[in-house]
Amino acid sequence: MSAHLQKRDYRSQPFRVAVALGDAVTAGGDATSPDLCWVSRLTDAINESQLKPVKMFNNGMGANVISQRSPAYNPSRGPSAADRYYEHVIAYVPDLVLISYGLNDARGAMPLARFLADERQIVVDIKDQTGALIVVVGAYFMTAYDRWPPYDRANLATLMGFNRALETMSAECDVLYADVFAAQGMAGWMIDPENGVHPNNLGHHVIADRIFGVLAQNCSCLSQRAVELRKTMTPWRLREAELQKKFGKKSHRII
Repeated sequence: MSAHLQKRDYRSQPFRVAVALGDAVTAGGDATSPDLCWVSRLTDAINESQLKPVKMFNNGMGANVISQRSPAYNPSRGPSAADRYYEHVIAYVPDLVLISYGLNDARGAMPLARFLADERQIVVDIKDQTGALIVVVGAYFMTAYDRWPPYDRANLATLMGFNRALETMSAECDVLYADVFAAQGMAGWMIDPENGVHPNNLGHHVIADRIFGVLAQNCSCLSQRAVELRKTMTPWRLREAELQKKFGKKSHRII
């Protein structure tokens, strides 16, 4: 049996309802319009790929942390992820959930072991109660580590440590992991220069692409629209015929 036939398919039916739970980057900062944030871009990519559109709910919240156990909980905004995931995720009965935490917790001096315990509990509970496919989104690359107290307690090594732990936890919980930090390639021009933490439009684009890539590698439902379109497509690769007619076999010369 060939290797591709052995690959696990996490989702063969179109996603119906999706929820993104996370911090300010999930909410959209600092994209210049709502349709340019990574959640919107990801939604567009999914809808372009599956036969039926997904209904996406963006429940990102600025300055949000994983739980009340975070040292930065008091100055944070809104209820923590642990306090709101039932109402803001499970109640939607989703079949796709994107969980993006770690950036504010690392910057707010949350001990890694404590953070992982809280994140794992949220992941397991959502999975058990909804059966949804879960994608854990790693902490994003950023540049301004010495700004925005009390979220000034991390550095590059801290974020990389959180991401390694999140990747391991995701495998243990049998959920998908999107390494958006690696996708950003530590390119500072993907970060808004005034904020130093939130990605700009380019950064959001790259983040969405990485998450979509993880879904595409593991969910056959995202190939269904391409299969259907192929049945009725009109040949369009006319430029090749023009080149072959003009250059013939000479165009095959290896340079």
